[in-house]
Amino acid sequence: MPYDVAKVRAHFPALAEGVAFFDGPGGSQVPDLVADAVAGTLRSAISNRGTVTASEIRAEHIVVSARQAAADLLGAQPTGIIFGRSMTQLTYDLSRTLAKTWRPGDEVIVTKLDHDANIRPWVQAAEAHDVRVRWAEFDRTSGELPVEAVTSLLTERTRLVAVTAASNLLGTRPSIARITPRAHEAGALVYVDGVHLTPHAWVDVEAMGADFYACSPYKFLGPHMGMVAARPTLLESLRPDKLLPATNVVPERFEYGTLPYEMLAGTTAAIDFLADLVPGAGSRRLRLAQSMHALEEHENALLKRLEAGLSDARIYGSPRRDRTPTTLFTLNGVAPAKVYRELAARGVNAPAGTFYALECARWLKLGDAGAIRAGIAPYTTEEDVDRLIKAVREITS
Repeated sequence: MPYDVAKVRAHFPALAEGVAFFDGPGGSQVPDLVADAVAGTLRSAISNRGTVTASEIRAEHIVVSARQAAADLLGAQPTGIIFGRSMTQLTYDLSRTLAKTWRPGDEVIVTKLDHDANIRPWVQAAEAHDVRVRWAEFDRTSGELPVEAVTSLLTERTRLVAVTAASNLLGTRPSIARITPRAHEAGALVYVDGVHLTPHAWVDVEAMGADFYACSPYKFLGPHMGMVAARPTLLESLRPDKLLPATNVVPERFEYGTLPYEMLAGTTAAIDFLADLVPGAGSRRLRLAQSMHALEEHENALLKRLEAGLSDARIYGSPRRDRTPTTLFTLNGVAPAKVYRELAARGVNAPAGTFYALECARWLKLGDAGAIRAGIAPYTTEEDVDRLIKAVREITS
């Protein structure tokens, strides 16, 4: 089924401002159906979850529906979905919980390709428990993270491997499905940062083999919050710190305080919107597969057009198909921050920096200034891409 970008764009009020948005990797624009779901929940009668009053039942329905929607999106089980304020907050929470099972001399593996939210929580937890941190390095030229770069570090003392499903800086997509079996053979758990992959690709957490898969709805057209998918049986084996009267039921025992019902309603609406990007039939999971494959074709074509047009730029990472539609580039003789401002003056949002992938930027020798990042989203058009290319050419001239 062909991807109708004009039909998709009609649902994004923000596009009326006339800006070409390439800042989706930092947070996407939101469709009207998501905003309506958030506002509708705030306008309705809501109480703490329960089974007696109508407002309690409404809150319960919102939570249950959001868990099912998230499970459909990721190929997970609803009772394994944990919601929280952000992916960073959830990763910190889980790092502290998992670290209770570590012993001095144990090891964790992190990669230089990752966002700091999948590095620093593990590094700091390791430091607190006298656990060794081992670093997997990616190829600076291609931007690729070879499977062996991770698996060669595995030992009988490895307790956790933290690895990204897609680099938010380069778009690189490591082969998680080839890393996880080796990690499991060594007795390690695998924590996958799926924040940058989820908006662009069909995700199957079980096929991937991830023990934990973290992502952020606000990166895939939803509201600002985070979520983690894990096997319910694994969650049952973990004991997070919690308030004494708080439930001990999984996954609720990993969620602190009252959940933001309006954000959960918006998350469900965002996933439903993704499922209907192209006309389809069948279950939501099946429709998501159809839509995400169509979206991937659309975005890959735009990525090819963009990188072909940036002939005067230095693009980091090799142009391979197994990337998200993300381009990191610099212009000779022009500071990234200046390019960012010049693009903004021309109505093009393509920011500059390290975008919290600090280790990645430093490994690329970009320093803390980073580079310009242009990310393609479901609402991006050929005209947007050409507008960015034209603006870059004006800046370089």
